[in-house]
Amino acid sequence: MIDRAQDVARPRLVMISGPIAAGKSTLAAELVRMLRLEGFSVALTDLDTVAEMALPTLPTWDWAHGIHAQLVGAWLRTGIDVVVDEGTSTTGEVQQVLDQVPEGVDVLHVVLTADFDASLARARADSGRGISKDPTFLRAAHDTFALHLPQMPSDLRLHVEGQEPGELARQVLTRLPGPFVQ
Repeated sequence: MIDRAQDVARPRLVMISGPIAAGKSTLAAELVRMLRLEGFSVALTDLDTVAEMALPTLPTWDWAHGIHAQLVGAWLRTGIDVVVDEGTSTTGEVQQVLDQVPEGVDVLHVVLTADFDASLARARADSGRGISKDPTFLRAAHDTFALHLPQMPSDLRLHVEGQEPGELARQVLTRLPGPFVQ
C-alpha cells in the first residue's frame, strides 16, 4: 500500500512517448488505474482522443498537437496529483507539451520502444485502429520515431516486448517523484 500521509505538494506529469502501437495507451491506462486505486487524483490526456474530437473535420494534426499540449498544461494547473500524458512520438511534440507545463511541476519522461512486428500485430488486433494497421504507414512511423529517439528526453526507457502492463506501470511508479511507491 502506498503511504499517502506525505502530502503531494505539486502536480506530477508522466509523459509516455513511443512509436505507434508500442503500448502507450495500455501503459497509461494501467498507471492511471494503479494511482487511482491508491487514492490519487489523476487525469489521463491522450493525443488521439483530442484529435478524435474534431474528426473528420480536423484541419491538420498540428491543431490537435497544439490543443493537446494546452490541455496537459490546463490539467496541471488544477491541483490534480498526477497527469499521465500519452501520444507524443517526436522531440517537437514533447517540447510542445513541455512549453505548456507550469513552473515547479515534476516531469517524468517515459519512452517506450517496441519491435516493429509486434507493434504491427498489436495494431492489427485492435479493431479501433485505422491506418496504423497498414505496414507501410507503421514502418514509416517507427522509422521516424527511431530518428528522434536519441534526442528524446528520457528518465526511463522501457522495451515493452515480453512485459505485462502492470509490471511496466510498477517500473514507472518507482521513478515517479513523491509518495507514489510502496
